Amino acid sequence: MVKLVFCCRRRPELSREEFQRTWLDQHGPLVRRLRAAIPSMRRYVQSHTLDTPANDAIRTSRGSAEAYDGITEVWFEDLEALGATSAEAADAARELLEDEARFIDLARSSVFLTVEHEIF
Repeated sequence: MVKLVFCCRRRPELSREEFQRTWLDQHGPLVRRLRAAIPSMRRYVQSHTLDTPANDAIRTSRGSAEAYDGITEVWFEDLEALGATSAEAADAARELLEDEARFIDLARSSVFLTVEHEIF
């Protein structure tokens, strides 16, 4: 499995609550609806950052800069599945990106591909 990881920061005009509500209640259902157009997506998970002093302490103790507001993980069977896009999949991906731009600060976010190595 190949996993796309998207570390998200919200647009500056949005509160964390507005960002997470939009992400979960509007973008999540859009991803679910468009999944049929992108059958190579095997799993989609949102992980929302907790607003707690413990989070800030963990982040700053490691010298991390600005916090992320959450991460998205999308699993694909392999790199070929990720790259094999139909016109319908390309349209769906474009729609998802346009929607993400409404609430995610794309320039301050990060996206990359990974392979998991489960330790326990």
